Amino acid sequence: MAPIPGSGLAKGLAVTLRTMTKKTVTAQYPEVQPELPPRSRGVIGLFEENCTVCMLCARECPDWCIYIDSHKETTPAATPGGRERSRNVLDRFAIDFSLCMYCGICIEVCPFDALFWSPEFEYAETDIHELTHERDKLRDWMWTVPAPPALDPGAEEPKEIAAARKAAEKLAAQQEQQEQQLEQQQAQQQEADQS
Repeated sequence: MAPIPGSGLAKGLAVTLRTMTKKTVTAQYPEVQPELPPRSRGVIGLFEENCTVCMLCARECPDWCIYIDSHKETTPAATPGGRERSRNVLDRFAIDFSLCMYCGICIEVCPFDALFWSPEFEYAETDIHELTHERDKLRDWMWTVPAPPALDPGAEEPKEIAAARKAAEKLAAQQEQQEQQLEQQQAQQQEADQS
């Protein structure tokens, strides 16, 4: 069936009339903070203790806005005859938010959970060079990261957790069986000693 001529215009006018009669509300932004949805994307926070300077975030960043400097430190052998260990130590971790497009690839690619989304969004500066934030500022933003949302109680248990739980239950059952056998042997030993 062909649409009635002018029906689209009538629908559009109906929407206009409905919204035209509603009272407008202006958000008083600086005085009243907006209610952000949970886990909203603001800036990137750095959990410095987890960073191993693997450089994956800097290499995968499409904007090349992550700057990392490090040096190697050697630690003496833990045991006599052992070998020295070397590890990377973070000297500089900076993100240039004037270049960042907030895609989140750096957060997703980090294998050590050192980068997180922070809900902070108020970081305007008067000079574009001040939008390059060093690790101290990124560390401060890390403490504004909300806790991850609770798991859905009706959701299916992840396979890894189910497998670990089954293995733990099996081990506990084996230990209980061994304890029962040990108790039986001790009881038989006591009966034999009494006879």
